[in-house]
Amino acid sequence: MNDTRHIRHGRAWATYRRLIAYTRPYMSRLIVGTVFGAVFGAGTYALLTSATKTLDRVFDLSNLRVVLATAVLLPVFAFVRSFAQFLGEYLVEWVGQRVVMDLRIETFSRLQRFSVGFFTSSRTGELMSRTLNDTTMIERAVATVLGDLMKQPFAFLGSVFFVVSLDWRLALGSLALFPVCIIPIAIFGRRVRRHAREGQERLADLSSILQESVVGMRIVRAFGMEEHECRRFGAQCRRFFSRIVRVVRAKASIEPIIVVISVLGLLPVLFYAHWARMPAAHFIMFAVAMLTLYEPVKKLSKIHVHIQQASASADRVFELLDTPMGVTDAAGAVEFKEAVSDIAFDRVAFAYEREPVLADISFNVRMGESVALVGSSGAGKSTLVNMIPRFYDVSSGRILLNGSDIRRFTLASLRARMAMVTQETFLFNDTVANNIAYGRPDASRDDILEAARRANADGFISELPKGYETNVSERGVRLSGGQRQRIAIARALLRNAPILILDEATSSLDAESEKLVQDALMELMRGRAVFVIAHRLSTIIRCDRILVLDKGRIVESGPHAELLAAGGVYKRLYDIQSRDA
Repeated sequence: MNDTRHIRHGRAWATYRRLIAYTRPYMSRLIVGTVFGAVFGAGTYALLTSATKTLDRVFDLSNLRVVLATAVLLPVFAFVRSFAQFLGEYLVEWVGQRVVMDLRIETFSRLQRFSVGFFTSSRTGELMSRTLNDTTMIERAVATVLGDLMKQPFAFLGSVFFVVSLDWRLALGSLALFPVCIIPIAIFGRRVRRHAREGQERLADLSSILQESVVGMRIVRAFGMEEHECRRFGAQCRRFFSRIVRVVRAKASIEPIIVVISVLGLLPVLFYAHWARMPAAHFIMFAVAMLTLYEPVKKLSKIHVHIQQASASADRVFELLDTPMGVTDAAGAVEFKEAVSDIAFDRVAFAYEREPVLADISFNVRMGESVALVGSSGAGKSTLVNMIPRFYDVSSGRILLNGSDIRRFTLASLRARMAMVTQETFLFNDTVANNIAYGRPDASRDDILEAARRANADGFISELPKGYETNVSERGVRLSGGQRQRIAIARALLRNAPILILDEATSSLDAESEKLVQDALMELMRGRAVFVIAHRLSTIIRCDRILVLDKGRIVESGPHAELLAAGGVYKRLYDIQSRDA
């Protein structure tokens, strides 16, 4: 058990050392802050010394000049000490806040580089909690610990020098008790770390429930599950409360224990002062100095607790930063700079965590050719097209671009040649114009308007309150499904990439809009390599080739008429849809 505790303790300090390494770019500010911390400690000593001399002579009328001189120095020392305290705290707090900002940005940047597979196995609320809540806990601890480390040791030394100068024997006896304060700190510090980590995990669960209930609010309302969601959220709140209360209890126990130890230590001081016939002024200032010592001792004693608490949150953040990113640029990857001529699948297979999804997929798509992928749900259509921009990497086989394995090229240059319209349309909480120009932020206003017109979106956009400057709100909830889809199609049109992926791109459109958008898409397809996924087979009749997938394999391939004449899987799917229609 003791070995386990030592390992956890060492791990906490190792985590905190990694955290403090983020202060290196701002070391100059820390050094200046430390200098002002030393000035603060010297000011404490000077203030106590001046006050003692004033008390010694304040009732002696013959030493009025000394009293006046000392009285003048007192506010000077107080000003210097206060000024040094302000600058020291400001500089160190600035570094602490900047470190947390850097860590938060690094965490978010890491999330942007994870492969799609990472997000399919991660909870959104958990990722939000680690990026925001855990870094907030680190923010408090880092700023507090750095501030105390840069200032309180000097304040402690200033007070110690003063009490030693008054009576070194009494000072040694009084200070001997301070090491005893370490015992409760060590005991409760371990509890803080354990309960703090559990509390952050419960907070992540809270974030997940909140995110699910907001995103899925229509389902919650439709099925009358409001009370169920309230009970679920309330139960998780109570779990979080029980963990965080344990942290509060452990932290709140430390200071009272230290106060009791300090008061017990003052009792021998009273007897010694009486025995040594210490002057009243000296005893008063000794007591004041001991009270002054209490503040840095209290704060320095809590550093261990703050480090344990920060380390619990930092562990969760560093776990995220240390997670392998999955699909990344290969060593020696080069930019793809050629004109796209063809894309080929060469005996491609793929599996999700050893569960086979695709097997022995081989076909070629030339520029100017449109290929549709059809099949029942779970046949592997979306997985297949998601491997083209390397959202996933093949388990075996190769995907070739102009005859070269796409893993030879950098992700940025590869994806720059592609545009995508997905089944689940996503719009950002921004203006309509910025959503259309999302893939091309340098696009001109005329380009945006032209893309909207070609996607049959200009009409309804012009009728919005602010036209193209209307904010579509989060996830585009102010627009209908068809309107969101047409904005997404305009975004793909503006991208003007040689490779186009359409995953149910017209699924949310009414019949009239679908006809107009299909005409726009057909125009866009000319001269490009196009991959189309559609459950409504009527939307893919004009594609050059149709690939029929069944259980992860291509079972039929050819144009619409040829596949109908073959009387196979495609004909059966087509007949079912025609009968339903």
